[in-house]
Amino acid sequence: MAEIIRVGIVGATVTQGGSGWGANAHVPALQALPNYELKAVCTAHEDTAKASAEKFGADLAFHDIGEMVAHPDVDLIAVVVRVPWHQDLVMAAINANKPVCCEWPLGAHLPEATEMAEAAVAAGVPSLVGLQAQSDPAVMYARDLVAGGEIGDIVTVNLRVMVNAIPERGDGRIWQGIRANGANPMTIPGGHAVDALCYIAGEFAELSARVTTRITMWKHAVTGEDFPVDAPDTVTVAGVLENGAEAAYQVASVPYNASGTSMEIYGRKGTLRLTSNSVNIGPSRLFMATGADEMAELTPPDDYILIPKDMAAGPGRNVAQAYARFAQARAAGKKASPDFDDAVVRHAMIDAMERSHVEGKVVRLR
Repeated sequence: MAEIIRVGIVGATVTQGGSGWGANAHVPALQALPNYELKAVCTAHEDTAKASAEKFGADLAFHDIGEMVAHPDVDLIAVVVRVPWHQDLVMAAINANKPVCCEWPLGAHLPEATEMAEAAVAAGVPSLVGLQAQSDPAVMYARDLVAGGEIGDIVTVNLRVMVNAIPERGDGRIWQGIRANGANPMTIPGGHAVDALCYIAGEFAELSARVTTRITMWKHAVTGEDFPVDAPDTVTVAGVLENGAEAAYQVASVPYNASGTSMEIYGRKGTLRLTSNSVNIGPSRLFMATGADEMAELTPPDDYILIPKDMAAGPGRNVAQAYARFAQARAAGKKASPDFDDAVVRHAMIDAMERSHVEGKVVRLR
């Protein structure tokens, strides 16, 4: 019989204004998987903790993270809150010697992410980071097609990520306009998408980037006040992958009619194209052509589907895929992926983009 992993989640809160990523993605994911149990919920207040636990069918409710991480009936801590709060909660789990899943971005910046990753390794604590695009079936299939030589050696890759700007936000999201908080189009939609590119085609060896803020003022949806924004919303990158392929990458937050994510990988034998509204949420569509043939859509084989086939569509599907991969690695005694060390690699790339813009030069990563 498979081990049941009992999860305590911090950040899955039922609110009048609409629940967030924890409630809409992680909770359905855990509830759909037969080898997971949503055992506990932790929120900032006793009343919301009890209400959320009751809503999601969890046995335990906490409003003190220290009590939840210490509870013997909780095997894994899931941290799904605002990025600036990640570090304290993750460190509480690590200090309690509990495996921990933390949403992406892992930290507000590279030093925070590095500190958490090093602490997890030092404590021997398994970790999982919310780079769910790596668990999208189309992305996993594309990675194996490239590794298997189906399109030959990669010549060039192109990634474009266009997301809709949200210039009017309430308290729940307006904090993302502050650059220091680390949650913006460069790190979230851009970070997920470029992570998928690197997972499929290989890491960047060097890059040159422009990192700018084009929409510099938002409106607070409740107060009506103007809110100055310095978080980057437009990034353009030119680089070279470790395998020598040229790479072009753009992410932008645009006022209207955003086209989503489009990734093209051109090899000496053929071409792959992956499209999605949001590659970490999915579903992604994968197309391939060999030689001069027309592009044809590919359906990932069933081996890449790790969740119940009747699971409802929505943001929980790729999150569930990620949890399923974590459970598989745990059962096999292997290192889970993507873990905090993988998060540091992506944070280092984002940090390199920012340094390239500020210093006006090519930055080497490898």
